[in-house]
Amino acid sequence: MNRRVALFFLLCFSLLIPFRTLAQRSGNNSQAGLPSSTAVLTGTVYGEGNRPVMQALVQLCDGGGNMLAQEITTDNGDFSFRGLERNNYILQVSADNFAPTSTSVNLSYNSERGVPIYLKATSTTDTNEGVASAKISAHELSIPKAARDAFAAGRKKMYVDKNAQGALADFQAAVAAAPDYYEAFHQMALVELDLGKSADAETHLRKAIEVSGDKYGEADVSLGTILLNRGESAEGEKALRRGIELSPNFWLGYYELGRVLLNQEKLAEALKSAEQARSLSPGTAINYRLLSNIHLREKDYSALLEDIDAYIKLDPDSPAGIRAKALREQVAQKVSAQGTPGSKP
Repeated sequence: MNRRVALFFLLCFSLLIPFRTLAQRSGNNSQAGLPSSTAVLTGTVYGEGNRPVMQALVQLCDGGGNMLAQEITTDNGDFSFRGLERNNYILQVSADNFAPTSTSVNLSYNSERGVPIYLKATSTTDTNEGVASAKISAHELSIPKAARDAFAAGRKKMYVDKNAQGALADFQAAVAAAPDYYEAFHQMALVELDLGKSADAETHLRKAIEVSGDKYGEADVSLGTILLNRGESAEGEKALRRGIELSPNFWLGYYELGRVLLNQEKLAEALKSAEQARSLSPGTAINYRLLSNIHLREKDYSALLEDIDAYIKLDPDSPAGIRAKALREQVAQKVSAQGTPGSKP
């Protein structure tokens, strides 16, 4: 691959830094009077010990893995999708401190289907049943119900409805009702970043860290990313590593650390971090973008093609996905040319 193609690839397929990595292709159809030919898919997400998992992300995908809609589970772990065609679907489910899972569902012969989904806690140090989820539940249950309801409403508005202002109002209501609700401070900060209020976001991230007793790694990761983007590399990396220490199963910490290490030209360490991010969240497209940049620097073009293919499968129709398709052809041609006798790399 010549230098011009490599530079072009980096410019067109450069890394983005989204705090919200949840994309929605189309919303749920919840209107009344749905035609009888449509189907309903409902279910409940459980953790170990059959405890319902609240605020899990449930993504409805078609048979090819393309996301169609998504929901956040209720306090009872419930979700529902309505107005569906009778077809085969894939449910991709993820939640904090649980391993993500996928479940195939066939609605071809059913107008309504209820699906129980069981998540496995990612904690490897605790062997008691449901320890990871029990810790979260104990904290959540210490929060007044009004605050939890506002938090759940804010999550839905933020990730599903794409209503940032509405989500911000809900998170503000949550912390007003429960000043020690550090998860709500964290989510408030993410919305403020989306709205371009970086100073407010940093303030509320630091508040989340403070009221949690510096035990909430996701806030450290988000703060570290802000610091990195502001050019404070040392402090940003320190916050990221603290976040990973506190939340070793949070993929975004490894992704952001991989970016840092790539910029430092520590390619082996960057690759290890990026691979860990991919392992924890294989359905997140930006992980493959990070891997592609690392493999490009390493001149591992076979791995680079695999990264691009994985990215295209997850994000085929966005502007970045369309660029990736064009770039794949160019990279494939260069790889092929390298194997031709007498050709120059």
